[in-house]
Amino acid sequence: MSGKAITWVLVALCFGARIAMSLDPFEIERSSMVRNQIESRGVSQPRVLDAMRFVPRHLFVPMEFRDRAYLDAPQPIGEGQTISQPYIVALMTSLLELRGDEKVLEIGTGSGYQAAVLARLVREVYTIEILEPLSRRAQRTFQEMGLRNVHARIGDGYQGWPEAAPFDAIVVTAAPEKVPQPLLDQLKVGGRMVIPVGREFQDLQLLTKTAEGVIRKTVLPVRFVPMTGEVEKRQP
Repeated sequence: MSGKAITWVLVALCFGARIAMSLDPFEIERSSMVRNQIESRGVSQPRVLDAMRFVPRHLFVPMEFRDRAYLDAPQPIGEGQTISQPYIVALMTSLLELRGDEKVLEIGTGSGYQAAVLARLVREVYTIEILEPLSRRAQRTFQEMGLRNVHARIGDGYQGWPEAAPFDAIVVTAAPEKVPQPLLDQLKVGGRMVIPVGREFQDLQLLTKTAEGVIRKTVLPVRFVPMTGEVEKRQP
C-alpha cells in the first residue's frame, strides 16, 4: 500500500472514530468501567455486564457531576442522596440471578439508574421513591429513554407495592435496620431479595424465600443512605 493510501486509511479511521464518539462520547468510559470496576471484581454474568455497558449512566447524574459518572465511587444526585458506585449496582443485580421474564420491585428509585439496568434484564420493573423531586426526575429520564417496562411511583417503600405483588425479585437501595416484613410477604417463594441492613454501616444481605422460610446470606459490608418514612416508626 502506498504512503498516500495509508494516509487516507488513517484519516478514514480517525473520522469514523470521531463520528462514533459524537454519537456516544461515554462509550469508551462505560466499557472501561465494566472491565476495570466490575469484571475485575468477579461479576461475570454476561447479561448483567451487557446491561452495564449499554445503560448510559451519565444520564442519571446531575450535569455538574456528569464527567464523574463512570468513576469507581458513588456520586451525589441531590436531596442528600447518591447514585451507588457501578460495582455495587452490578453486584446487587447479579445476586438476583435474573433470567429475563421476571417482575422486579425496587425500593428507592433514586436517580433511576438501577431501575434502568433492571429494565434491560427483566419483563417489568416497579420502583418506589419517597422523595418526590428524585422520582419526578427519574421518571423523565425513563420517558426520554423509552423505558416502557418501568413503573414508577412516589411513596413510602416500606409497604412495597401490594397490588402488583408477588414479585420474583426485590432490590432495596436504602438501608433499614431490619428487613421490612411487607417486602418479604410480597416476594414469591423461590424469589430473591438483595438489601443493605444495619444502621450507619450495613451488611448487604441476600435473602432467598423458600416454602420453609427465608435463607439469609451476608455478602459484604456496605454503606447506603438509611431508609426513611414508616420504617423509622416501626424499627427502634
